[in-house]
Amino acid sequence: MQYREALSWIHSRERFGMNQGLQRIEALLGYLGDPHKKLNFLHIGGTNGKGSTAALAASVLQSAGYQVGLYTSPYLEQFTDRMSVNGKEIPRERLIDLVSKVRPLTEKIAKDSYLGQPTEFEVVTAIAFTFFAEVKPDLVVLEVGLGGRLDATNVVSPLVSVITTVSPEHTQVLGNTVEAIAFEKAGIIKKKTDVVTQVTGGALTVIEQICREKKAHLYNLGRDFRGEKIYGDLDGQIFYYHGMTRELTSLKIPLLGEYQINNACVALAALELLGKKGFTLPEEAFRRGLQAVRWPGRLEILGRDPLVVIDGAHNLEAFQGLRQALTQVFSYRKLILVLGILADKAVEDILLEIVPVADKLVITRPNSPRAAEPADLGRTVRALSKKPVFIEEKIASALKRAFSLASPEDMVLIAGSLYLVSESRQILQKAIIR
Repeated sequence: MQYREALSWIHSRERFGMNQGLQRIEALLGYLGDPHKKLNFLHIGGTNGKGSTAALAASVLQSAGYQVGLYTSPYLEQFTDRMSVNGKEIPRERLIDLVSKVRPLTEKIAKDSYLGQPTEFEVVTAIAFTFFAEVKPDLVVLEVGLGGRLDATNVVSPLVSVITTVSPEHTQVLGNTVEAIAFEKAGIIKKKTDVVTQVTGGALTVIEQICREKKAHLYNLGRDFRGEKIYGDLDGQIFYYHGMTRELTSLKIPLLGEYQINNACVALAALELLGKKGFTLPEEAFRRGLQAVRWPGRLEILGRDPLVVIDGAHNLEAFQGLRQALTQVFSYRKLILVLGILADKAVEDILLEIVPVADKLVITRPNSPRAAEPADLGRTVRALSKKPVFIEEKIASALKRAFSLASPEDMVLIAGSLYLVSESRQILQKAIIR
């Protein structure tokens, strides 16, 4: 089997959709010898900020000398970056071997009328757990795929659980209210475990209730720990961390946007709790790890004349954070926005949030079968605003158009979907259009 053939088979599982439930992943892992039961986990769920929080925590642990697995989704640069150990992705040859091992087991499960076809995410999760069990890292930082309660990652018994934020997304699966969504997210909370969150409002009430029922210990941003921004520029941010057991001054992260300070504080709080589980984390590890973190595609600057920024904002909460960052972080004359959104998002709400701050818009199609039609988006934008709108089906053409519209004092922003950001990043790094 070749690498492309292995990826093609994995992606063929997508046609079985987001069929939530733990019975298929448990069966698959059972055939594989339950690799997840041989590992320690930091389990991270939530609507936004999961990946950034995971990357921050993993970087600090690695700086402290630990071997750290990291499992995130979706991938940004290439498929293998979804599962890594100390920043080193799974080798392609090992991925091929694991696909060869998992494929017949998947087909065996599919023949069971009760279990049905394992989904793409279930297959990838099983592959990741098997890979990590072979490498035996000290800890795996594990990002939830969708929801929590019925997500394929929720077969683990973590040392610490994290729920970043809760806001409406995937409402057709998770529910139509933040309380219903919070219930699904809180499904990752296990009995008598430590839980860290930055959730507020009605969603926090739900999480607090579930923690009481499960006798879990909840630590909340703003109540039990907090951050304080000191300074920020295009190279990063400096902040203080006031924790449960630590006071850390003048910490630096290279990530932009004030919400990243919240994510960093949540990661630090989770790490403090891991300290109670036997992990030794000196202050210098916190400093080095935070400063060394790399998380591409999140307010990432790829050029300066004009200013070129890509951001993985893909839902309303993320676009609200992006809009705030546009006024707090960046200076520019005009904003040229390259936008591509998936049709199953709150499209109109997103447009109402971001269109007012753009001067010109280039609408394109993310590389996903779930992509919203650019022509439909264009019509909606024109109904909301008289600003110039250009339609370009191909992402490369959209980027060329955006650069043709931009002066050196302007900003070109690419946002709306990680599928759009991933392809745009590859094009921009190859400097095809500049």
